[in-house]
Amino acid sequence: MSPQNFEFHLPLAPEELLKSRGVNQYVVQEVLPIKQLPLQLRAFQSAFRAQGPLAMLEHFDTIYSILHHFRSIDPGLKEDTLEFLIKVVSCHSQELPSILDDATLSVPDRAAHLNTLKMNCYALVRLLESFENVTSQTSLINLDVGGRGKKARAKAALGFDWEEERQPVLQLLTQLLQLDIRHLWNHSVIEEEFVSLVTGCCYRLLENPTIGHQKNRPTREAIAHLLGVALVRYNHMFSATVKIIQMLQHFEHLPSVLVAAVSLWATDYGMKSIVGEIVREIGQKCPQELSRDTAGTKSFAAFLTELAERVPAVLMSSMCILLDHLDEESYVMRNAVLAAMAEMVLQVLKGDQLEETARETRDQFLDILQAHVHDVNSFVRSRVLQLFTRIVQQKVLPLTRFQAVVALAVGRLADKSVLVCKNAIQLLASFLANNPFSCRLSDADLAGPLQKETQKLQDMRAQRRPAAASAALDPEEEWEAMLPELKSTLQQLLKLPQEEEDQQIAGTETVEEVTGRIRQLLAKASYKQAIILTREATSHFQESQPFSHTDLEEDSFLHLLGIIFKAPTQESHGDNVPVLTNSKDTPSASEPEGPQRDDELVKQEMLVQYLQDAYSFSQKVTEAIGVISKMMYENTSTVVQEVIEFFVMVFQFGVPQALFGVRRMLPLIWSKEPGVRDAVLNAYRQLYLNPKGDSARATAQALIQNLSLLLVDASVGTIQCLEEILCEFVQKGEIKPAVTQLLWERATEKVPCSPLERCSSVMLLGMMARGKPEIVGSNLDTLVKVGLEEKFPQDYRLAQQVCLAIANISDRRKPSLGERQPPFRLPREHRLFERLGEMVTKGFAHPDPLWIPFKEAAVTLTYQLAESPEVICAQMLQGCAKQALEKLEKNTTEDPKDRVPMLPTFLLMNLLSLAGDVALQQLVHLEHAVSGELGRRRVLQEEREHRTKDPKEKSTGSETTMEEEMGLVGATADDTEAELIRGICERELLDGSQVLAAFVPLLLKVCNNPGLYSNPDLCAAASLALGKFCMISAPFCDSQLRLLFTMLEKSSLPTVRSNLMVATGDLAIRFPNLVDPWTPHLYARLRDPAQQVRRTAGLVMTHLILKDMVKVKGQVSEMAVLLIDPVPHIAALAKNFFNELSHKGNAIYNLLPDIISRLSDPEGGVEEEPFHTIMKQLLSYITKDKQTESLVEKLCQRFRTARTERQYRDLAYCVSQLPLTERGLHKMLDNFDCFGDKLSDDSVFAAFLSVVGKLRRWAKPEGKSTIDEFEQKLRACHTRGMDGVEELEAGQGGSQRALSAKKPSAVSRQKPLTSVDSDSDFVTPKPRRTNRPQPNTQQRKSKKKARVTFSSDEASEDELSAEMTEEETPKRTTPIRRASARRQRS
Repeated sequence: MSPQNFEFHLPLAPEELLKSRGVNQYVVQEVLPIKQLPLQLRAFQSAFRAQGPLAMLEHFDTIYSILHHFRSIDPGLKEDTLEFLIKVVSCHSQELPSILDDATLSVPDRAAHLNTLKMNCYALVRLLESFENVTSQTSLINLDVGGRGKKARAKAALGFDWEEERQPVLQLLTQLLQLDIRHLWNHSVIEEEFVSLVTGCCYRLLENPTIGHQKNRPTREAIAHLLGVALVRYNHMFSATVKIIQMLQHFEHLPSVLVAAVSLWATDYGMKSIVGEIVREIGQKCPQELSRDTAGTKSFAAFLTELAERVPAVLMSSMCILLDHLDEESYVMRNAVLAAMAEMVLQVLKGDQLEETARETRDQFLDILQAHVHDVNSFVRSRVLQLFTRIVQQKVLPLTRFQAVVALAVGRLADKSVLVCKNAIQLLASFLANNPFSCRLSDADLAGPLQKETQKLQDMRAQRRPAAASAALDPEEEWEAMLPELKSTLQQLLKLPQEEEDQQIAGTETVEEVTGRIRQLLAKASYKQAIILTREATSHFQESQPFSHTDLEEDSFLHLLGIIFKAPTQESHGDNVPVLTNSKDTPSASEPEGPQRDDELVKQEMLVQYLQDAYSFSQKVTEAIGVISKMMYENTSTVVQEVIEFFVMVFQFGVPQALFGVRRMLPLIWSKEPGVRDAVLNAYRQLYLNPKGDSARATAQALIQNLSLLLVDASVGTIQCLEEILCEFVQKGEIKPAVTQLLWERATEKVPCSPLERCSSVMLLGMMARGKPEIVGSNLDTLVKVGLEEKFPQDYRLAQQVCLAIANISDRRKPSLGERQPPFRLPREHRLFERLGEMVTKGFAHPDPLWIPFKEAAVTLTYQLAESPEVICAQMLQGCAKQALEKLEKNTTEDPKDRVPMLPTFLLMNLLSLAGDVALQQLVHLEHAVSGELGRRRVLQEEREHRTKDPKEKSTGSETTMEEEMGLVGATADDTEAELIRGICERELLDGSQVLAAFVPLLLKVCNNPGLYSNPDLCAAASLALGKFCMISAPFCDSQLRLLFTMLEKSSLPTVRSNLMVATGDLAIRFPNLVDPWTPHLYARLRDPAQQVRRTAGLVMTHLILKDMVKVKGQVSEMAVLLIDPVPHIAALAKNFFNELSHKGNAIYNLLPDIISRLSDPEGGVEEEPFHTIMKQLLSYITKDKQTESLVEKLCQRFRTARTERQYRDLAYCVSQLPLTERGLHKMLDNFDCFGDKLSDDSVFAAFLSVVGKLRRWAKPEGKSTIDEFEQKLRACHTRGMDGVEELEAGQGGSQRALSAKKPSAVSRQKPLTSVDSDSDFVTPKPRRTNRPQPNTQQRKSKKKARVTFSSDEASEDELSAEMTEEETPKRTTPIRRASARRQRS
């Protein structure tokens, strides 16, 4: 077919070119075989050299055949074809400009070039798509295979790197489209198929998942430019819009790619309208469709968000289309629209020079953002807070909205969502960092200036007010005020007949003088005289202004009076001239003063407003601190880290309350989360290790001062945490030598400082010694001289801190069995122990309250560092006892008539306290140091014996046998050493020949006679000492337990009860079998009236229960009662206990039945509202389906044994708080008879209706019928009782009953529950009286499972009484087994 005689039609599918569909339509004559393709391609190349691009008209079949066999032909042929086609198209594009400009171009030539253009583009596009398909398949294969060499495998499949060739092909097509090729078509209208051919290729390339990779950036840019040309020159906007929407719905990788392209079209190509078209399509999307298609919705949202970041000004004109999505269900779209608004505020609507419309738009956007801080979806609330954080950080938020947004952020701190709380903290931190007020935000610092400046403003206004009052009022306002009365007077005078009046105008008076008189009369409210004078003036001065042409009508007359009154004052009396001159001069002199006063007033108002805003902001920050500090111990580590960073920033801004948060974060140094621990270290590093100073010494001074402030009124726990942090810093070398040097100078008084500063320096040195013992060890003698030298008065606080600092030079851990060197100890004759002994014995006789903590530290240090510490401490005891006896003898000698010898109370208290400390430290010394040293020496002895053995002896026996024997021997030796230590404690320490034994009778006498020895301090010291003595020996403990628990219950002193609670807790760990029968009395202290005792009891019981040292019985309900304790700290302690207990398997699940029984007991339970609070917390720990089902069944069955309506309501409430499932609903239906008759109570009915509501929320379609059945039965029972249920079932027939009968049988065929879910865990004490008959075996069985009493049978009132006789003493129960004897004492 001649080239001039055919027309090439672009096919929709390649096969269409094989069939003729019209006259003169080009048809491929033959698909050449693969073998002929190289030869035919060379023929095409020869023809091209001869004819140029028009050779394509004759050789198109060759290219078509190559495309047809593309997957089968040689890679070299593919590459040759691509190179040749690029050359052909490039040549044609270079020739076309001259051809298009040729006005004499014939129709056949135009048709030939048009066909060539179509063929070239079709062939090139098809070839590009073929290469792309092969590459995509190869990449998928490589994805499965993995490993190295992916690029090499891809290159092997094609013969070259196709990714490098893609861009030139696209650029060539772009170059071709940029030509004015529309003249090749009839009527200069390009057919849509041609544009779709080129653009469709681009869209198919974009579908490749790897198009977004960095390596494909040139390809992306080439595609964007090609499509941009199509948009500008070929009216491609509608098609592009539809295609972009479709691709966003189906390809998750495209939002960022398409955003880059659209922003390029809007900016470089001026096609801003396409943004509006795309946004319109998105805005018109159906909400239901967006809810169903979550992937597409995410793509739309990502597209809008990124588009707003790129071209916010272009998108802003289309925002009204998207506003409807803010009220729709999809939170993802709400987030996108809100983010777009924020970007516009950040990039476009910023600055103070905005036009009115732009300012209104900004305010609308900010109003919407603020409103969505309270969005129903937590992700939206979180996103809005993030957006506000960016707005604040870039200082774009108007100052007028500052307080409102801060208030919103503070309110979101109480949000249920952890993510929202975290972002609220970040927003507040941004507000702090970018606040426009001050770098110091202390309420106290701001309140003073605010009050001062406010008073100054009030004074300025007061001064201005009299001046304003004395100044002439505005004439216009005066005229308006007098007009009603003047009008009334004029009307009356006009009605009256005009009488002959005396002449009031002198012949010599001028117009100005008369108008002045009229003005004065009006000012004096002499309206009648003013009207008469004016009437006369109109006739007297007919030719003079303002009286000329004035008639006597009411309106004209009033107008004349108004002109006269409001005219400027001009007097002309000769006597008044000087006065008038002065009156003129006075305003001129004060003219500058008036504006100046106004400026000062405005400035003062602005200053007061600024201070008021700063003060309000500071108060909001203070309010936030109280809320955020409670979040410091959240379970989410990221939130905790945000809280820590917030407090660091608040502290740096000088907010006084921040110190509370900085101290509160200290215990987090023990966190198991590395991120939290590092955050605490970084916080203290920022706050304390890098203070500002001109020199190293000034920096050290500031660092020490800051750390010393933390020690003020610090608890023991706070000091321990700070010690851990300083130890970490010292070990990492972050504390400079200048700091240590200055601390020593302050401790040795080389630098002037107060006693408290000196004491804090010693404390800090001691803390640092834990990380680097040589800090104190190398200056031990200096420290002894500093704090322990004899002086008067003796500073026991400093001496105590010296002892604690020295104690840190030794390792407090138990000696390792493999240690070669013995533990570090000082000789008994060392100056340190000499001074300690002297200070203890000499201070004994002086009533100094600081002596007691000092002697405790001294005794501890002696046992820790001294050789033979028992000898030194025995000497201390003997010396103190000797002084007490001498004092006693002296009192007896001075007053022989007094038969009963008297001793000062403080001496007896000091003596018993010292004896208790020595007893406890002696026990610790034996079990820690002596036991460890015995083990170390034994291991060394065994090693020496093993080395000295004959080689033949070593070879006897197998290696395994020897290891087993060694292990057995080691275990036996451990037990032997433990028995030795136990024997010493039980038989020798409190034996009559020992020093400690001498104090036992005195101690028991004081404890047994609280009436005789009633001093509170003495009772506290004696009770604590008794607890320490009981720790030594099991027989002695057993003999004194009744006394201990009697004091625990009967003592009227909260301090004594609190001390004994700690002591009995320690005894429960050391001698669990002895204390176990007394466990109910430990639980009883949880309801102690004293806050201090309840807190101590809660701590002790938490440790005992979590360490499995006491049996967890029904009395754990007492711990549950602490959840509603009025003291927040105690309530938090109880909540923490149950949080930890919930991690111990099924502990809470097993305890719940007894807890419910006890708390709902009418005799000893709690009120209804507190019961709800407690059970809501406890039932939140029930999360397993099996546990829920079992609890539902048990609670339903307990309705039968409940005795009061209150118990019915309590049980119903518990059921309503469980996370019920469909199987739980079947359990309730099976046990409906148990609670059906109780549904007449409105509270019970409401509780079960709430269960129905929860079930409906998550119900599956197939389960809704069961829920409907359950609700019908509930309503029938509520209105008509159990008869209503029978009528309902009779009306429904047997179908539903049969269905409900099948379902429980299916459940019953399941495997029985494990032991933790079994009924044995729910067995409760038998009721005291029950006369209910048991009709049959099945009922008896179910009754046995649900049998319950709502009072405590395990701890009656008699058992809780502290008056116990020998017969009432609890006997030993089954011992608690332990792994070994050593574990018992650990």
